[in-house]
Amino acid sequence: MPTSSPLRVAVIGAGPAGFYAAEHVLKSDDTASVDVYDRLPTPFGLVRAGVAPDHQKIKNVTRVYGKTAARPGFRFFGGVDYGRDVSLDHLRKYYHAIIFATGAQIDRRLGIEGEDLPRSHSATEFVAWYNGHPDFCDLQFDLTQKAAVIVGVGNVAVDVARILCRTHGELAATDIADYALEALRVSQIQDVYVLGRRGPTQAAFTNPEAKELGEMEAADLIIDPAEATPDPISAKELADNPDRESVRKLEMIQSFAGRETTGKPKRLHLRFLVSPTIIRPAADGGVGAVDIVHNEIYRTDRGGLRPRPTDRTSTLDAGLVFRSVGYRGVALPDVPFREDWAVIQNVDGRVTDDDDHPVPGLYAAGWIKRGPSGVIGTNKACSVETVNQLLADAESGRLPEPHDPSRDGALGMVAAARPDFIDFEAWERLDQLEIAAGEASGRPRVKFTTVKEMQEALGRAGPRRMRG
Repeated sequence: MPTSSPLRVAVIGAGPAGFYAAEHVLKSDDTASVDVYDRLPTPFGLVRAGVAPDHQKIKNVTRVYGKTAARPGFRFFGGVDYGRDVSLDHLRKYYHAIIFATGAQIDRRLGIEGEDLPRSHSATEFVAWYNGHPDFCDLQFDLTQKAAVIVGVGNVAVDVARILCRTHGELAATDIADYALEALRVSQIQDVYVLGRRGPTQAAFTNPEAKELGEMEAADLIIDPAEATPDPISAKELADNPDRESVRKLEMIQSFAGRETTGKPKRLHLRFLVSPTIIRPAADGGVGAVDIVHNEIYRTDRGGLRPRPTDRTSTLDAGLVFRSVGYRGVALPDVPFREDWAVIQNVDGRVTDDDDHPVPGLYAAGWIKRGPSGVIGTNKACSVETVNQLLADAESGRLPEPHDPSRDGALGMVAAARPDFIDFEAWERLDQLEIAAGEASGRPRVKFTTVKEMQEALGRAGPRRMRG
């Protein structure tokens, strides 16, 4: 039998996957209500804290999420941390189902000597810092160094390279955090090295990202023609399985290779088939150089293409390192988790126990469900799949009945645990204040970067319990 009361769903995580899940629930059942929780006071997850500030058009997707938030039955509880402020037992009292959409929050490590030296960072830290994430706004990055190494050739690695190479004027027209804008204004970095362990046909960045690298106002793009030439195995693979996007990407990379430098103040070196082996300390104990090994591509027994080291090595002098080699989800209290895959244990979005049996009322969506793959829009189909499982379980009576399915009951729980939570109306006020501040200085917005600033802007006095 269907649920005995209107469907009540909690979504943990207010990024794209969380909003797409909320949207599909509310579109599918006009009697349903959805409460979206996030540890941060602000919604939209990586759209706000991860998308590069010089990619403003991508952030327009938040208008779609705003329409979801305007639907009857939607609520946002910002600054409410699952596992600290509310538990699974708390949520089960007020909801038929809980969807976890918490993303992949931490970087994978390189696993090499020197990775923990001062001036060696994860790209996630740097991205969150320049985007004004409250947890990262107090970090310091030594931009007095002359050279930086970025390990990885995905879109995030390319974002970091671009931000390090942008002019002050270019960055001043974005919503980059004010403190980052000032720090980058006086940056002394002249050379940025982006290292890919595989070849140009396997580069993970997208074609628009590749095009941007060749059009930097203040940085010459330097690519060795030899490294831009696919190895025989990769060339045959592309010829046998031609993919338009990959072919176009290779054409762009090769068109950039060997170009004469024009004397721009910075140089962006895009390297292929190289991997870091050791990060060596400088005299001050921080990063001083990176040893690299040159790789070759081979075909595995299963037919895939993989890199392996050769006996060729070299060293890059650099005082700053950012790793960008993938992400991992983080286990959540009382939710089954696969450490090997770093995702919530699930089948098509239904959370499962160690015996692969569905856990009634628990679901996962987004990167915490499937791993860190795809772009923002990929999360829509992922969330729809999950919600369809939830709706099927609701229709067949497989969802547990909450003790108090009233909206007031959940509101009381949140207010008791986190009286200074930020609802969507409060967020819209903050949003307008940021936009207004931006208009005054010719920028898209000027961000609040601490919880204290946000609370004060809302006119709230008294002690603050949120982090930030």
